[in-house]
Amino acid sequence: MSEKLSVVIPCFNEAQTLTQCVRRVLAIAGPDLDLEIIVVDDASSDDSLSIAKELQKLHPEIKVLGHAVNQGKGAALRTGFSQATGDYVAVQDADLEYDPRDLKRLIQPMQDGLADVVFGSRYLTTGCHRVLYFWHSLGNRFLTFLSNMFTDLNLSDMETCYKVFKREIIQQVDIQENRFGFEPEIVAKVADMRLRIYEMGISYHARTYEEGKKIGLKDGFRALYCILHYNSHKAPVPLQFLIYLFIGGLAALFNLVVFLVMLSLGVMPVWAAPVAFVLAAVLNYQLCIMLLFRHKAQWSGPVEWLLYALLVTVVGFVDLWATQLFLHYGVGAAKAKLTATLIGLVLNFSGRRLLIFSEKGRGHWRPQLDQKGDP
Repeated sequence: MSEKLSVVIPCFNEAQTLTQCVRRVLAIAGPDLDLEIIVVDDASSDDSLSIAKELQKLHPEIKVLGHAVNQGKGAALRTGFSQATGDYVAVQDADLEYDPRDLKRLIQPMQDGLADVVFGSRYLTTGCHRVLYFWHSLGNRFLTFLSNMFTDLNLSDMETCYKVFKREIIQQVDIQENRFGFEPEIVAKVADMRLRIYEMGISYHARTYEEGKKIGLKDGFRALYCILHYNSHKAPVPLQFLIYLFIGGLAALFNLVVFLVMLSLGVMPVWAAPVAFVLAAVLNYQLCIMLLFRHKAQWSGPVEWLLYALLVTVVGFVDLWATQLFLHYGVGAAKAKLTATLIGLVLNFSGRRLLIFSEKGRGHWRPQLDQKGDP
């Protein structure tokens, strides 16, 4: 009995390579593998959409979808995944960097009942690779290392295009990233689902920016943000506390800068200090929901903010009380304030994690087993 592979091809201005790419994908079909090719044109300004529609006329297994406005690779994949009907779903870029023949090998662990998700690694293969961009490669490896540190996976290539999923898995993932942030986001979310993830070496024929490569430095910073945003809320407590110290340090620095700027503008300290404190608290809150905790994980937005303001107020009074207490018992001013600040940091972090941003229990996907114990 043949199985079906849905190949989603996000496409933006790939008129020069789209036809050859689709033909290479079509060539992997066989008696035991049916294909469904979903081309998602992301508002291309060249002839990509018309080329895709011509290919659709020639091959009934091709489905063409489109966006009226360019949204990015992640958005195109979100559209394609929702329309997939195959047993397995794969991502295929519309350029010629990846060889579709590798897809037949990548679905094998899933066909054998070993895996739920399989990633193709550009760094595990012994095949030929075009030699390009040392710093780009180093950046990929750094992002993979950072992602692994949070997900507790040992992937060698988090940023790879070739990611293959069981359809029922990818269609239940809520993809939020519209651009290349899809890669760290999907890794974080499948890791959180406790899936059986495999990795295999693939061939890779990189292209230059002159040849149409689109990912850039801005996307690297977005990937860094996505790793923190989609992973930190479930990281071990010590790591969460370190991230919170970083956030607290930025907020404290912002507090100082605003206070000094207001003083330079002639604002009285009695007004400058509380205004700077409130603005720093707002920044701290925004950074918490951007980098560390889940927004509205337990409470609605207004309730979450009110609880946050209440916690800040309580910790402020505790800081004042602790400082005065230590001074009363003869502790030096610097040590008294530092100790009170440390107490405040612990209380702040504990209140955020256990009360304000505490998450309800998260369910994890588990493969259904038949009577023999096989998926």
